[in-house]
Amino acid sequence: MGGGPSALLDKPWKALPTNNQESLHFMKWYKPRNKEASHLRILLHGPVGAGKSSFINSVDSVLQSRVTGRALTDANSGSSFTKQYKTYKISNGPDAFYSFVFNDIMGLEQKANNGVHVEDIKLALRGHVREGYKFNPNPLTEDDPSYNPSPKLDDRVHVLVSVIPADSVSLISEEVIKKMREVRLAASDMGIPQVAILTKVDKACAEAKKDIGNVYKSKYLDEQVKMFSELLGLQANCIFLVKNYAKENDTQDDTDALILCALRQMINYGEDFLNYL
Repeated sequence: MGGGPSALLDKPWKALPTNNQESLHFMKWYKPRNKEASHLRILLHGPVGAGKSSFINSVDSVLQSRVTGRALTDANSGSSFTKQYKTYKISNGPDAFYSFVFNDIMGLEQKANNGVHVEDIKLALRGHVREGYKFNPNPLTEDDPSYNPSPKLDDRVHVLVSVIPADSVSLISEEVIKKMREVRLAASDMGIPQVAILTKVDKACAEAKKDIGNVYKSKYLDEQVKMFSELLGLQANCIFLVKNYAKENDTQDDTDALILCALRQMINYGEDFLNYL
């Protein structure tokens, strides 16, 4: 775990918004300019236990100003807790939703026949996977009722997010990294923008655990970002550090700021993608 007397840089390497209210206002009123899209779709993928479902809950918590838990998680499971393709909409007041949605999928695993199949993720990127599809070792086929043969723009993925725990970047198996790179390359071929989030920063770094405001000053976390950038082939400025809400009963401004910083970049990239189709 990163710590020690010289564990912090003098200045953060990524600036966080000084006022969460401006970001919250942006989220509340955001709508895609592309009239063919009623929402922006964000797909999360990564290894089992990375914190994909927890990130969805954390975004929901920030936007509702209270800790929520709609996306089911399991802190003890060694295999993926998410079993089906599901879209999460976030309430934006009575009878309204935010104009971005999240898709949670089964986690990637080391063994070929375990976890989500890479081909299923590629199909989801193109919008061919229907809501409620149950993941299994064999990829979805065109004759399956869960296959969507004629996806609309709303069905397609507009931003791909890779999720990795910051405390185990160096421990991710070569097989999982290979799968993640294959998904990333497929998304690139489709022109889909990509970002990554490193979760569990408080477990990875003692300085971050003491003060969550130190995450972008942490030398150790900076090293993890650079390592993951090399492993996945994603630019470091597209990688964000977050702490998901897990044990807390109330939201906190510094934790909110990390989540909002990552979310805003996802929306900016997705909006650019929709505008240039």
